[in-house]
Amino acid sequence: MTYKNLTITQSDPGVFWVTLQRPESLNALNTETLKELLVALHELEKKSEARVVVLTGAGEKAFVAGADIVEMKGMTTTEAATFSRLGHEVARCLSLMEKPTIAAVNGFALGGGTELAIACDMILASENAVFGQPEVGIGVIPGFGGTIRLLKFIGLPRAKEMIFSGRKVRAAEALAWGLVNRVVPLAQLKDEVNALARQIGANSMDAVGKAKRLINEFSEASGLNGKIDAEVQEFALLFGSRDQVEGMKAFTEKRSPQFEGINP
Repeated sequence: MTYKNLTITQSDPGVFWVTLQRPESLNALNTETLKELLVALHELEKKSEARVVVLTGAGEKAFVAGADIVEMKGMTTTEAATFSRLGHEVARCLSLMEKPTIAAVNGFALGGGTELAIACDMILASENAVFGQPEVGIGVIPGFGGTIRLLKFIGLPRAKEMIFSGRKVRAAEALAWGLVNRVVPLAQLKDEVNALARQIGANSMDAVGKAKRLINEFSEASGLNGKIDAEVQEFALLFGSRDQVEGMKAFTEKRSPQFEGINP
């Protein structure tokens, strides 16, 4: 299949890279990109020669700068729910597909970028990587699993800090918090990811796949589906609110939002 917003390349035997290709928007996630990504992941899941799947973004500035605010700002509640569920489908595929997945974070990983990264089995980040869940600053909440998965990486207090404040976390702090596996210079990121992927791919994929499935089952024992439904519902219900309209309008106009309760 030919993709508009991503490419699939093979760097080493068994190592397949999925690279998001929307440099004009810092690889922001719109509906078309999410749909293509879902198809690509399902394609790789069925490909016998694919042993490890790597997700990254084109260029040196961004992995994924977030969801596409230009597309989101006019969504209805129903459209927002559909968009959120699509993002969750992609995240679940990264998390639950039998093949190991690695996020190669090469710059900004904000909002949906952080959410896709933490859906992968492990994260390797460049020194210029920046993580964040800034959704509250545009009047919504994380919609692709941030309220579910983030606390498993960094614990409840830090997850609340990131989501409530919207502040950005740079690579060194992300490493100290346990959000990423390792941090390397940008020029070495691809080589480091390939080396790790080769090490994983040299093992029994049957054994690795079963280990991944068991780890996922144990970690999701409290019921992932109900959590996803709750996040989708709360994310969608914010659309059409004054703060959502003002937040996303302010973002596209490159100004600070004036939310209710905040003095001009």
